[in-house]
Amino acid sequence: MSADQKTSSDPAIHLICGSTGAGKSTYAKMLGNDIGAIYFSIDDWMTSLFGPDLDNSMDWQWISERALRCESQMIATACALAEVGVSSILEIGLQQANKRAEVASTVAEKSGCTLLTHFLDVDAEERWRRVQQRNTEKGETFKLEVTRDIFDFFEAMWESPSESELLSFKHVKANKEPKR
Repeated sequence: MSADQKTSSDPAIHLICGSTGAGKSTYAKMLGNDIGAIYFSIDDWMTSLFGPDLDNSMDWQWISERALRCESQMIATACALAEVGVSSILEIGLQQANKRAEVASTVAEKSGCTLLTHFLDVDAEERWRRVQQRNTEKGETFKLEVTRDIFDFFEAMWESPSESELLSFKHVKANKEPKR
């Protein structure tokens, strides 16, 4: 498929949601290749822009301030791309329902394009196994070592989508990776 066949006059912004180790990065990259969309990852931006500045304290306030700045710029860029007919994929955390609703509202306001939310639903035991494997292998999706404490921190934040949330979004319940 050529580049101009992949862009569309009806672009979409895809939000990728799932807890730590659900396979969001792998899924998002494959989806991007399948549909010809630009992929934005909060982990990529944070490690590239701020990783060298991060000390071992893991100060959540310091991290979250910078993550919010990256997220804001990623959303603005995705909306600008939508205006010229290019779809985007945002993998920006979205651990909580209110945050997903806020991002959806912002995207609707700024771009008015189709918004699709992809939920990856993988049980915690399997996700922790994947995280340990990623920590060991340090493969393509490895950005930093996720300890059990970090995993548990994000696990406590994660809110699976409710039925009403699913009804409010155009969504894809993505339990499997897209076909290659």
